[in-house]
Amino acid sequence: MHFLTRAVVLFICNAVALFAAAYFVSGFTVAPGWESYAKVALILTIINIFIRPLLKAILSPLIFITLGLGVVVVNAVILYAVDAFSPDLTIAGLYPLVYATLIISVVNAILSIVSKKVQENENA
Repeated sequence: MHFLTRAVVLFICNAVALFAAAYFVSGFTVAPGWESYAKVALILTIINIFIRPLLKAILSPLIFITLGLGVVVVNAVILYAVDAFSPDLTIAGLYPLVYATLIISVVNAILSIVSKKVQENENA
């Protein structure tokens, strides 16, 4: 049950992060409607759960050499893959990709810290 709870929290965090990126970054658009955000967030969640650990393992020397900044490259590759797989997401260029990657990474980090704190408080 722990895996399912984590997947649902990750899905919600991704949906919020996608909304924030679409709101703040011109050139990064998600088709209107909550269904589109749900589809893109689901694809992003699946890739983050199953493929992201493999990419981080393969690119671990790059991540180590760049003192962790290589994770941004991994996140950008994942977001670009979501753009390729989903017709509901459109990224118009490199700058929107980089800005959206940074926004999504920051929002996901903040929301995951908050959700961990809430879970710790419930378990205490």
